[in-house]
Amino acid sequence: MSKLVEHLEQLNLPEGFSGSRLEGVRFFKSLRHIPRTPLIYNPGIVIIAQGNKIAYLGDQVFHYDADNYLVLSVAIPFECETFASPDCPLLGVYIDVDISQLHDLIAKMGHSAEFRGQKRAALPRGIGPALLVDSMADATSRLIKCLQSETETRVLGPGLVREILFRALCGDQAPALYALAAHNDNFARVARALTSIHSDFATSLDVEMLAQKAHMSTSAFHRAFKEVTADSPVQYLKKVRLSKALGFMVQRGMKAYVAADMVGYESASQFSREFKRYYGQGPAEMIRVLRTT
Repeated sequence: MSKLVEHLEQLNLPEGFSGSRLEGVRFFKSLRHIPRTPLIYNPGIVIIAQGNKIAYLGDQVFHYDADNYLVLSVAIPFECETFASPDCPLLGVYIDVDISQLHDLIAKMGHSAEFRGQKRAALPRGIGPALLVDSMADATSRLIKCLQSETETRVLGPGLVREILFRALCGDQAPALYALAAHNDNFARVARALTSIHSDFATSLDVEMLAQKAHMSTSAFHRAFKEVTADSPVQYLKKVRLSKALGFMVQRGMKAYVAADMVGYESASQFSREFKRYYGQGPAEMIRVLRTT
């Protein structure tokens, strides 16, 4: 048994996502196989100690497990399949990416100029796996152990989160994290447009408006957006709205037509059609399934 698994088991975690003593760090646990399902993660580092997941984004497939962690430098809708069982539960930790810490670390590492100077045929994708090297596994293990104590959490926790972000900046997904921190880079411009979508998803957003906010031509913005997210801006906005609506229905008990209006749909029937196309079942059926699992 690895130290990661040992320390997570000592926490006696509930199934699903759960908070920790440290803001920006959450745990997750699953006891069953979860079929391929659409979801959205915020920018973060997903480290699995036991079990495995498969992420599907467009024509790309990412495996993340005890040997590979996942880095999301921007919020991206994708599909995920979870493999777990009561005998071998999925156990892991999700650590938010703090942009201010990212900037500070890159400045201290002195590599920002090197990454700015690289010419790439395409922008880095905003999601991808990285090899879980011993130094990253060790830092994560020490973080989870320290979170068992309130005192150690206050004293050691922030530094260990910073170390994990540093390890990620030395790993396979470093280019995406550097691109996110580069304020004038097209990747960062797309990232700012994604922030606008997540805050203003219920308003009448269009590609031209988002391109103007990103200070890019419409064609260049559309191309860069798809390189980073694998979706067009319109497809991305639709997925965000559907995800937000599902959250409203599950967490607030809203009726489908109310949730549809809250996220910017003018037609409840159009919302139901697009919801079923995305999730594979209608809103009412989806809620029934979620409430019985």
